[in-house]
Amino acid sequence: MASKKAHHATGWAAGVIAGALVAHAGAAGPYFCWSILSLFAGLLGGTAPDWLELAWWSRSRRLWITHRTLTHWGVAWIFLLAFSYLALGHEPWAPLLFGFSAGGVMHLLADWPNPLGVPWIFGRHSLKWWRSGRFDLIVVVSSWLAAMCVSDFVFLNNVHNLKAISLMKSLPLWTWKTV
Repeated sequence: MASKKAHHATGWAAGVIAGALVAHAGAAGPYFCWSILSLFAGLLGGTAPDWLELAWWSRSRRLWITHRTLTHWGVAWIFLLAFSYLALGHEPWAPLLFGFSAGGVMHLLADWPNPLGVPWIFGRHSLKWWRSGRFDLIVVVSSWLAAMCVSDFVFLNNVHNLKAISLMKSLPLWTWKTV
């Protein structure tokens, strides 16, 4: 599990991605209001798999469900993301649900490298790269790089992405030939 701060930071990145994709789908609305709302929904969704486990109706606020079970199920979050993306431009609730589910998927991606893993289809899967709370910087930087690439694609016509790829191809590492 990534730290609470890492989930907030990756939730912001998911919100930026969602807002850009809502605008790209033509569902941004007047003054990009739906894109902005999907950004905040992404932030909320970035922490949702954890706070959805809390029993808000009880005074003790204990977990009503075991951690990383139903609320961390990858298939449900990906289905919600795809369903809301297909509804963009047709339903008024779609940008909010798209941002929320993008944050949820980003949360699962941030939790995936740790040994506890997340339930994707039937069983729990882990990349087993590091323990909880370690290397949060890698997760946060990766999510923000993805947000910058998506935003560059949507708003700036891939100008910076193509320049970065061109720079990477010019590095000596890419010109090595295997014999």
